[in-house]
Amino acid sequence: MALESENAEVLRRFLVGLAEGMVAAQDAADRITETMRRITRAYGLDDTDTFVLPTLIIVATGGEDAAKIGIRATRTTTLRFDQIAALYELLARAEEGAVDPRDGIERLNEIGAMHPRSRWPLRVLGHALLVAGLALLLAPTWQGVLIAFGLGAVLGLAKLIRSPTLQLVFPIVAAFASALTVFLLAPYVELGDPIRLMIAPLATFLPGGALTTGTAELAAGQMISGSARLVTGLVQLGLLSFGIIAAGTVVGVSSSSYEPLVTTEPFPLWAAAIGLVCFAVGNFLHFAAPWRTFGWVFIGILIAYAGQAVSSVLIGAPVSGFVGAVAMTPYVLWVASLRHGAPSQLTFLPAFWVLVPGAAGLVGLTEAIQSPNGGLDEFAGALVSVMSIALGVLIGTALYRWARHSAEEVATFHIELPTFRTPEESPLWSRFLPGTPRSFWGRRADEDTPSSEGEPT
Repeated sequence: MALESENAEVLRRFLVGLAEGMVAAQDAADRITETMRRITRAYGLDDTDTFVLPTLIIVATGGEDAAKIGIRATRTTTLRFDQIAALYELLARAEEGAVDPRDGIERLNEIGAMHPRSRWPLRVLGHALLVAGLALLLAPTWQGVLIAFGLGAVLGLAKLIRSPTLQLVFPIVAAFASALTVFLLAPYVELGDPIRLMIAPLATFLPGGALTTGTAELAAGQMISGSARLVTGLVQLGLLSFGIIAAGTVVGVSSSSYEPLVTTEPFPLWAAAIGLVCFAVGNFLHFAAPWRTFGWVFIGILIAYAGQAVSSVLIGAPVSGFVGAVAMTPYVLWVASLRHGAPSQLTFLPAFWVLVPGAAGLVGLTEAIQSPNGGLDEFAGALVSVMSIALGVLIGTALYRWARHSAEEVATFHIELPTFRTPEESPLWSRFLPGTPRSFWGRRADEDTPSSEGEPT
């Protein structure tokens, strides 16, 4: 009995560790709960409940009569792409029940202590390329792209400093430094829209993932987790906007400096292709992703950008993110289901960042504070853009599940009828004999009928 109790405790800690890893991989609460349900069934635990919040995980095993609870307060850390890939490989094996819980805990500790495959100069270069690629999609001038590359290199180097205290104030410092540089150079260099140029260096700080994941969780019924992510994302936007406005106040810019400026030399059409390549390569270098997944991730980025660009021309900018998300999500889920594919988080996050939902919110919030007229309309439009991307992810997920499982569901559709004891069919000749079932001569006098049982005499 003691050995069984010890094994149950090890398994419970293994389950809590898996859930904590998925939270660090920025997965949604409903998906974490569904994955944990499949894993517990693989280990023969049908009486297990999992409760997941962005900062708290509770796993209860043993049923209502003898429940044992494992609780873990999660840290506000995120995993790199190489760690996410290793984590989801472990999750795939755990869903088959092929991992010993003790070995699984050791593997989780190894994943948490993994060193990035790329050395720090490559990671700094990767962040600079990521920022420059996004600037090619957002900023309208070559001068702006060069400035974004330099800012990306400086911020990428600062991000490698692992300090919990610095992480609290670093988004504000990054926004202030980026805005200060842009505002000081704007009178002498043709930058175009200064706010959109600042978005590129701050891309990895934008809470687009939190805003969209929170909206999706609310739609899935995860009210506590969804509302917590939404509030966190809005606070992050407010901090970044404060850093930009503080820099503008120091420099002494007017409200007109927050509005788009006319450029004399727009980008050629092929600049977007270069930007997408730089963005993809920068993601892999900075986040140390496995190179075997580069092709899958790059195709996902192309699908998201193409869907957004085409719908922006044909339908309009407010719903362009919705179409891009609908087009991208089924591909991401399909690649994750392949044997030699890539985890969904590796392909989803870069493609999702191309849609830049947090950028729209930051632009709208900053203009809402600085512009005397029309700022609130800009911020409302930004919120609509975020909601449309979240809705696109939900619809894309539903379309994929329908396309993959509808045929199987129809083929296995079956309703079991209740079983009754039906009397055997008597042959025709037996009906002419008295006392037999269904006899033409009636029932025997000594045979009780069901209706007479229990009647008083």
